[in-house]
Amino acid sequence: MSWEQIFKSTQYLEINTNIISTEVNGDLAYVVLLEEVMQVSARRRMKAESMATNIFTRMANKWYLIHHHGSPIIS
Repeated sequence: MSWEQIFKSTQYLEINTNIISTEVNGDLAYVVLLEEVMQVSARRRMKAESMATNIFTRMANKWYLIHHHGSPIIS
């Protein structure tokens, strides 16, 4: 499912994060984190957890997200 589809059908979305590790090397950086997502769609409340990696690049002294990957955690 794309982000566009998620946001289009969601009345409420809350994402809480817990950072596991970060690394900055020149103009590239990454963050590995746990995401706890709570979503309300069609009056249904859904919760999910995922392990995510975000990769950033620095351009003109600003950081930009260039890649996000999340994998669900099944308990």
